[in-house]
Amino acid sequence: MKLDTKSLDKDILAPVFKAFNLAGFQLFYVGGCVRNVILKCGPTDIDLATDATPSQMRKVAEAMHVRVIPTGEDYGTLTFRLNRRNYEITTFRKDLKTDGRRALVEFGTSLEEDALRRDFTMNALYLGSEGTLIDPLSGIEDLNMRRVRFVGNASGRIKEDFLRILRFFRFYAWYGDPIKGIDSEGFAACKKLQSGLLHISKERIGSEIFKLLLAASPTSAIMSMESAGVLKSVLSGANASALPFLESLEGELKPNAIRRLALIGGPELQEQLRLSNSTARQLKQIRGISQNSELPQEHGFLLGEEGGWDSWLVRCALLGVIPSDEDRKTVTDSSTQIMPVKSADLVDWFEGQELGVALRKAQGFWVSSNMTLKKSDLIAHLLKEK
Repeated sequence: MKLDTKSLDKDILAPVFKAFNLAGFQLFYVGGCVRNVILKCGPTDIDLATDATPSQMRKVAEAMHVRVIPTGEDYGTLTFRLNRRNYEITTFRKDLKTDGRRALVEFGTSLEEDALRRDFTMNALYLGSEGTLIDPLSGIEDLNMRRVRFVGNASGRIKEDFLRILRFFRFYAWYGDPIKGIDSEGFAACKKLQSGLLHISKERIGSEIFKLLLAASPTSAIMSMESAGVLKSVLSGANASALPFLESLEGELKPNAIRRLALIGGPELQEQLRLSNSTARQLKQIRGISQNSELPQEHGFLLGEEGGWDSWLVRCALLGVIPSDEDRKTVTDSSTQIMPVKSADLVDWFEGQELGVALRKAQGFWVSSNMTLKKSDLIAHLLKEK
């Protein structure tokens, strides 16, 4: 089987393939970039594999006058800097010892051994510079069936790196077939070994969760995680029951991990996933307003058009109602409104903490009036309650 490698920066990498070949080494595209060429589902990072050791790769780079970055030299990975782009090249390897987080590896010359240490069969695909596909583990069959399957024994692969539990569900969300369902052996192994996720950093867990939630349709994967108990292992208190309805309400909207995570919820999301302050603040706003405000204009005013519609959709999904076209218009229109009362307008009557309370009350009056009350009306309301 031959594939077109133009989308894999063929012109940029052609001199590298030639240099490795002249030095007596093999070089192949590998993993996700090959998978995505076959699926025609867009670009991903371009990774390459070779039988050359890191020291031998350095000699090739020196002969080409190419800059090399020691990305993970102890693990056989060097980055070649070409045309202001980075290309990771990794020596064929086999694992000697693993502890669920990292591996002790041995460099090798066998593509077949290298394939056996990879996580999923659809990632154990290799491609020559001219597009010749090498498929040592029947990954093409699994890819065509949209079946995410561990290489070899599922439990063995997971014990090498427990993060593969989350990667399994993430790959199912992106590449699996929800009608055919999740691979039973992989699912059972993930369910049995989920306690191993306790050994994985929360940053890595958070990264995987966000990648999963960016899939076009993550519902089947998230529900499978929930069924296995994995979802609550990483997000205690999470509840994905409304996710199928949210996904149906999203329509043509671009996948948004924050919107979906705000729905799934769970306390202490920032701590559990090591989120940035900015991301945590967005989540808190969407969750808070979706649970507490029944006025679409308040969503738009407080969060803007995009954020307001996200929070309104989350609210609708939680309540099991379908938003109307008028709701959308209200959110959009309110996102550009400016409240007519400012702090400076109230200093003659309120000061200190009272001023902040009064301003929040004025905002409540104004939003509840569908943003029709004028400054004088709002001040009158406040003084009446004073």
